Amino acid sequence: MTTTNPWHNVSPGDNAPHVVTGIIEIPKGSRAKYELDKESGLLKLDRVLYSSVYYPANYGFIPKTYCDDNDPLDILILSQIDCVPLCIMDAKVIGVMQMIDGGEADDKIIAVAAHDMSVNHINDISELPPHFIDEMRHFFEEYKKLENKTVKVEEFQNKAKAEQIIIDAFKLYDTTFGGKQ
Repeated sequence: MTTTNPWHNVSPGDNAPHVVTGIIEIPKGSRAKYELDKESGLLKLDRVLYSSVYYPANYGFIPKTYCDDNDPLDILILSQIDCVPLCIMDAKVIGVMQMIDGGEADDKIIAVAAHDMSVNHINDISELPPHFIDEMRHFFEEYKKLENKTVKVEEFQNKAKAEQIIIDAFKLYDTTFGGKQ
């Protein structure tokens, strides 16, 4: 029996890097930290968050991307609904949150659900309410503190910067994996 691995076998989207496919690992509002098991393609419960905080958006990754942290590129997808893990979503890229996690760069693409009329009118991160940006920053700077780990959110960048990061992650994936998957 062969298992399809969503990291390697799902298209990143026909209109990437503007609209990408996001594979949801963690629903908005969850304290469960699910992670893709890279070998099997299934989800694994990594941990329950130590802090009493909840993911501020649907969280996952963009298929066929690779980053310096040896993981696919992370994505936060804003939507009025909480999506189930392994849901495939079309996501309109609007920006990026650049952060340092444990001393390593760890970018988080920020997008809106392309098929959610409550958010798909948003075209750039500058259109988000400032308080929502503060909530995202707070979540990522706090969620590992009780594990005695440090995360520093450096800055939020616009759509153009996010799209360049996605293109670079596609290139690194192709260089690293080529036709092996």
